[in-house]
Amino acid sequence: MAIGKIIFFEDRNFQGRHHECSSDSADLHPYFTQCNSIRVESGCFMVYEHPNYMGQQFFLRRGDYSDCQRMIGFSNSIRSCRLIPMYNGNYKMRLYDQADMGGQMIEVTEDCPNIMDRFHTSDIHSCQVMDGHWLLYEQPNYRGRMFYLGPGEYRKYSDWGGMAPRIGSLRRITSFN
Repeated sequence: MAIGKIIFFEDRNFQGRHHECSSDSADLHPYFTQCNSIRVESGCFMVYEHPNYMGQQFFLRRGDYSDCQRMIGFSNSIRSCRLIPMYNGNYKMRLYDQADMGGQMIEVTEDCPNIMDRFHTSDIHSCQVMDGHWLLYEQPNYRGRMFYLGPGEYRKYSDWGGMAPRIGSLRRITSFN
């Protein structure tokens, strides 16, 4: 069985043309013109509103999303997806208040519902993910636009898709079923 499987449907309630995917796909446009419902049969995925993993992104875990606009607040324009690899280990990320991993560094190993309350800043200009897979959110309590970060260096906030250096909360991706 595949580690991850997602099915995109053109119409709500899992109707119309559909496309199955079990890996990253930088351009879904050849397979459907619009997406109004999604079924994640296994694994976790990020879906993006533009090709090449650009634009607004949303995290999906196993489940049925019969009406994407109503259930996840996402338009019917889904143009790429990324399978989040399964991970079972320690989590560690370093946040920096300046670009290129400069300035003050904050190391996190756990979820943080409010960056400002915990670290007295919410301006994060760069970061380095050493272990695990993470979601950053623009607002506290895991709200607002979200951004997926896998292991690697993000030298400026635009590297993870941010429009400003403000991060309100972050959490580890720990559930893959």
